[in-house]
Amino acid sequence: MDVGGTNTDAAALYGQAVLATAKRSTTVDVTGGILAAVRAVMDEAEVEPENVAAVMVGTTQFVNAAVERRDLRKVGVLRLCGPATRSLPPMIDWPEDLRDMVEGETALVGGGYEFDGRPIVPLDPEEIRNACRSLAAKGITAVAINSVFAQVNDEMELHAAKIVQSEMPGVNLSLSHRIGHTGLLQRENATILNAALMELGRSTVDAFQRAFSNLGLTCPLYLTQNDGTLMAAEHARRFPIFTISSGPTNSMRGASFLTGLTERVVVDIGGTTTDVGMLIGGFPRTRGLGADFAGVRTNFRVPDVYSFGLGGGSIIRRDGENFTIGPDSVGFRLAGRARVFGGDVLTATDLAVAAGIAHLGSRAAVADLEPGFVERASRRMKSDVEGAIDRMKPGPGPVPAILVGGGSILVDGDLEGCSEVVRPPHFESANAIGAAIAQVSGDVDRVISLEDKSRDEALAEVTAVAMNRAVEAGANAASVEIAELTETPLAYLPGNAVRIAAKAVGSLSA
Repeated sequence: MDVGGTNTDAAALYGQAVLATAKRSTTVDVTGGILAAVRAVMDEAEVEPENVAAVMVGTTQFVNAAVERRDLRKVGVLRLCGPATRSLPPMIDWPEDLRDMVEGETALVGGGYEFDGRPIVPLDPEEIRNACRSLAAKGITAVAINSVFAQVNDEMELHAAKIVQSEMPGVNLSLSHRIGHTGLLQRENATILNAALMELGRSTVDAFQRAFSNLGLTCPLYLTQNDGTLMAAEHARRFPIFTISSGPTNSMRGASFLTGLTERVVVDIGGTTTDVGMLIGGFPRTRGLGADFAGVRTNFRVPDVYSFGLGGGSIIRRDGENFTIGPDSVGFRLAGRARVFGGDVLTATDLAVAAGIAHLGSRAAVADLEPGFVERASRRMKSDVEGAIDRMKPGPGPVPAILVGGGSILVDGDLEGCSEVVRPPHFESANAIGAAIAQVSGDVDRVISLEDKSRDEALAEVTAVAMNRAVEAGANAASVEIAELTETPLAYLPGNAVRIAAKAVGSLSA
């Protein structure tokens, strides 16, 4: 299932067969929409709770919290470093309002490694203890630890974590070697964001588990990650940052599953936004330079998706001959506020009904809209989608496209720049289906010197870590295999250094 800001979508699958799908409005307390959607698919599919093997959830709760500046905790930051990295303090490039909300206290303490694993400065336990006492005195309950070249050697971060846990029992700890990739500030940013979201991660997962318990479900719970794979609920409590781009990813994976197509542009139109991305081998094309989240630069892998404010709930405003479509939306209140459903707000859905593209609600409620305005507004929506496709496709030629999402009823017919447009069965619940079919993964990105070890030894070391992380995230150890492995020689570093990144994927342990 997929818990979005507007709708909660659920799907029941048996093997490769979709038994039932349902779409319900997301509720303020989140769990109400979950209960309604899951009950609906279980009733339609005639599935008893004891026969459900696993529940997979995709959620936008965490990205929404960062964007909307809510439910974030103050974070204490420990950077393990030498003199050279002290000129750029943590969170220096954050938006001011977000920094004011999250920044608790920062401490730049001795530590860190050179690229080849040599310590820059020995770790000073007493220095860390003093920092912890200061953080505890301020009531800070979340700490982010970031060591220079933590991907080369994680021992100092682990040592520092033990000291912090002994000084601050029950603290939420976020360690950079488990969060981001190469790049000190970007990795630190992601680690701090993760720490700020951990309390929300705990409460959100708890809410999900209570909701499913109320339905009589006792099976394992998984959350979807940014790359289209899964992690166990306990893992999600520690790493909520890994779910922050999972919504578009789920829709793209679901689009591939529903059509059997693996190389297409996918257009997912929801209640508030339209997300456009490219499928490569059945998975979303990833962004090479990481991503900005809520104005913060990070460096973990995310899908390369272009989003803009067009959805079924987008509010239409008119000023004479001029009009605007979104980006604000009535969101999950569409069923009560759109004119075709008895409300008094003109939305994109009203336009689609007036144009005869969509058939729902009362068309009589929008019969007063002038045909010329309806045509121009409908053309604008379609043109905006076509512009987004042009922005994301790999070349100037036409590409085949898949349309999914409940809001995809806003566009009809062929799309300029597309050689073919497919809207598959269950298109409105592609995001929930994408969550249901996902596997479990683990990845690692390290810089290794080949001075003291062979290339084969380095590859074996990195792939073993990736496979262990997949098992930790909930994969069956016997099923885990390496899905991606890249190595990049770093000619600008001495010592025959190489950057090795590996991703392991396996089936659910359930």
